[in-house]
Amino acid sequence: MKYILSFFIALLTVFTISAQDSINFPDDYLGVYDGNLVIHSAGKTQNIPMEFHLLKTKSTGKYQYKLVYNGQERNYTLVVKDKEKGLFEVDENNGVVLPFKFVSNTLYSFFEVQGNLLTTRLAFNDDTVDFEILFTKSKNKTTTGKGTKEIPFVYGYPVTVTQRALLKRK
Repeated sequence: MKYILSFFIALLTVFTISAQDSINFPDDYLGVYDGNLVIHSAGKTQNIPMEFHLLKTKSTGKYQYKLVYNGQERNYTLVVKDKEKGLFEVDENNGVVLPFKFVSNTLYSFFEVQGNLLTTRLAFNDDTVDFEILFTKSKNKTTTGKGTKEIPFVYGYPVTVTQRALLKRK
């Protein structure tokens, strides 16, 4: 019985890995998604309509990556750098290019601008994208630990703004 259970677990693992390998990002998730963005900041909550467009372009390895907040468009380009390694960039088409990593159906980025740290996460499902941005000011850094080899300093950055939307493909 123990061997049968081990066999089925191994078989399930192989099927899971095979299913993940068959994902073709970004092509499997092309479309226009929309929903409401919920912003939490300083004890206040704001809801605004949001869209996310991920569409093919005429250029190989480049995709339209458009964010629309409350009717205001931000037109970017998703650039494939190394698809097998999950490396992408979002070109803001103004000289700013942000690195992104795609792993386990999720696109991640972490960057700093004007003393602010931001992380973005877009988790793709069949017909939805779970969109999230976390924000903090780098000057809000907290320090704990002792600064020794055994207990080094650890720097924390309290999140001050969250933005989250569950966007559905139209």
